[in-house]
Amino acid sequence: MSTLAPLRLLREPSNASEGNQSNATVGASGGWCQGLDIPNELFLALGLLSLVENLLVVAAILKNRNLHSPTYYFICCLAVSDMLVSISNLAEMLFMLLLEHGVLVMRPSIVRHMDSVIDMLICSSVVSSLSFLGVIAVDRYITIFYALRYHSIMTLQRAVVTMASVWLASTVSSTVLITNFRSNTILLCLISFFLFMLVLMLVLYIHMFALARHHLHSISSQQKPPTAHRGGSLKGAVTLTILLGVFFICWGPFFFHLILIVTCPTNPFCTCFFSYFNLFLILIICNSVIDPLIYAFRSQELRRTLREVVTCS
Repeated sequence: MSTLAPLRLLREPSNASEGNQSNATVGASGGWCQGLDIPNELFLALGLLSLVENLLVVAAILKNRNLHSPTYYFICCLAVSDMLVSISNLAEMLFMLLLEHGVLVMRPSIVRHMDSVIDMLICSSVVSSLSFLGVIAVDRYITIFYALRYHSIMTLQRAVVTMASVWLASTVSSTVLITNFRSNTILLCLISFFLFMLVLMLVLYIHMFALARHHLHSISSQQKPPTAHRGGSLKGAVTLTILLGVFFICWGPFFFHLILIVTCPTNPFCTCFFSYFNLFLILIICNSVIDPLIYAFRSQELRRTLREVVTCS
């Protein structure tokens, strides 16, 4: 799949281009250095699936007044962010295909402006998606540890301010990234942001799981046999593994790719890793497909509303 200007740089750093001619031949001798030829149809199919899924989530939350709460507003914003990931991917593919086949003829200056707009949309959707994953984790943490004070802590006004701040920060940061995409400092900031979100989610979810396990232990200690304790702990461990596992698997390779760009752009083994950039993009799109299954579709109320939306009842 063709990628636009800053993403081409992320695929293969410019300061590694000369090194690839000489050093990368060592790594290229292995078949794994050839990368993967991922068809455009796969990008298109995943993008459309993610778009439909997240569009249904947004429609269901807007339709049902029972879902008009900060928690579901955050889930709605996550769905919008994932929709932008899909839309930007589809727009990029369509734009490049039209140019390559001569259907769309534009001046180079206009093409560059279109590149910048699409790239800014891509970066903004990635940053906002990561941000709302963190916001949802914080919201769940408050729900569990401050249940009696939740509605006074997470008021509608604070939720609106949080959502607006995330969208504003995502737009500003994506603009800075696109205009300074050759700077390693910008990449380090993006990497630090990912690591912060990973640590934040890891600490919050493990703490929530520990509290749930302690609560179940105190209950099951009065029961014989303590089957509730074992079953609840297993369910909590599975949920925690799914949440953090999906996050790390889908986002980790892309940000590890950025780390290698900063630390070893000319190393033969790093250049081999760069050849799998399209696979990392596929994983990010897969995350947009999986997010509704984890955060939205597990709600019985939302599933009921989805059935009404689909059946137009």
